[in-house]
Formats: sequence, structure tokens, C-alpha cells
Amino acid sequence: MSFEWVVKIISNNGPMFIRGAGVTLFISMIGTILGSIIGLLIGVVRTIPMPERGAKRIILKVINAILSAYIEFFRGTPMIVQAMVIYYGSALAFGIDMNRLVAAVFIVSINTGAYMAEIVRGGIVSIDKGQFEAAHAIGMNHIQTMTNVVLPQVIRNILPATGNEFVINIKDTSVLNVIAVTELFFQTKSIAGNNFRYFESFFVACILYFIMTFTITRILRAIEKKLDGPDNYNMIGNQMQVERPEDMLRRTKNSGQGHA
Repeated sequence: MSFEWVVKIISNNGPMFIRGAGVTLFISMIGTILGSIIGLLIGVVRTIPMPERGAKRIILKVINAILSAYIEFFRGTPMIVQAMVIYYGSALAFGIDMNRLVAAVFIVSINTGAYMAEIVRGGIVSIDKGQFEAAHAIGMNHIQTMTNVVLPQVIRNILPATGNEFVINIKDTSVLNVIAVTELFFQTKSIAGNNFRYFESFFVACILYFIMTFTITRILRAIEKKLDGPDNYNMIGNQMQVERPEDMLRRTKNSGQGHA
């Protein structure tokens, strides 16, 4: 590898690298946010208690079957294949000419939603059943229980997994070059095709991917630490305070003098 070539590639193609990294961050961020919302909604629906009989039971079973099929399909197929099917398939089957950036966000969102749905479901199941029973005992329905009691805890518990999905999406957006989305990999391939310095060009892309994933990981860890609160808590107000030994001795002496 020639260091001079790396510097030359950066100086000549810096704006293309930056644009590609910006598109990668935009797609992965919006896709992760929308996918997390999809996952939360599916997780809530899939944990609705099943009625013993009646039309509600049938409807709920049908909905659960559809959601299960969605999750299994998008978790069981590569994103690169999903991109080809959704982008080109929508044009052939329905005549929809999708904007490439919109298609990219849509693909990443529904793919992330399938994974987040299982993460959210696992987070909901991990909550102690006594909290559900207590919420139902005071008259809350399933939606109120989820909104006020369960989901605040679930969101905190799944934050590391959500951050991991974000990092994975930053890397996986590279497969979207098959539908000509101008993310970082696509831009790097174009740069390397112009200068024929593939190693140096993709080395720069590698460094940019690392900077993005490393920075996002550190930011998310800082948020997790902030949500955890301080390690030590000071007892204030009318809370019980531990009496120091010297204060206890002084109080004993004063009490003895008073009795004398």
C-alpha cells in the first residue's frame, strides 16, 4: 500500500467519501428508528393475551400468523436479495418507480423491524409477571399496561441490542449498491474504478466505516450510562441517616450529664 496514494485519493475524492458516508448514516439511522418503532408495535401486538374463544381469538391468531411470517421471511433471507426483490419487483409487478433513497430506507426499516420485533418480544417476556397482574388489578388494559408499566422498562433493557442493530445497519447498507444507492461502498467502488487503486480506496472506506461505528457505539454507551443514573446515591430529606461514632459518643456524654 502506498501512503502517498491514500493521501492523494482522500484529497481528490474527499467530497465523494463524505457524501457516501452521509448517505450511509442517514439510511442506517432512519432505518433503525423506523425499524424499532415497527418492532415495538409488533412486540405489543404479539403479547396480547389470547381470548379463550370467539371472533377476537380468530382475528388475533390470523394477525399473529401474518406477523410471524413477516418476521421469519425477513430474518431468513439476505438483505441484498430483499433489496433486489422489493426495488425491481415493485416496478415489474405494480409499475412503481421507487426513489432509490426511499427504497433503501424502506428496505432497511422492514428488515430491522423483523429483528427488533423478536428483541422487543423477548424484553416484554422478561418483565416479571407480577407487574402485569398488578396493572390489571388496578384496571389497566393491555395497551395501558404496556405504555405505562412495561415499555419504559423494555426500552431501557433493549437499548444495547438497538445500538447493535444500528451498527449492523451502518455496515449492511453496503449491499444497497445493487440498486445503485450512492452510499459509501458505491462511492468507493466508483472512485476505485476511476483510479484503479482498489486497495487504497477501500482502505479509506474501511477507516470511515470504523469511525462511524466506533463513534455511534461510544455515544450509545454514554446514553446507557446516563439512563443507569449515578453509581452512588446520597440520602437526603427525611431519609434515615447513619450516625457517626463521635456524634454518638457526644450524645451519650450529654445524656449522662443531664441525668446527673
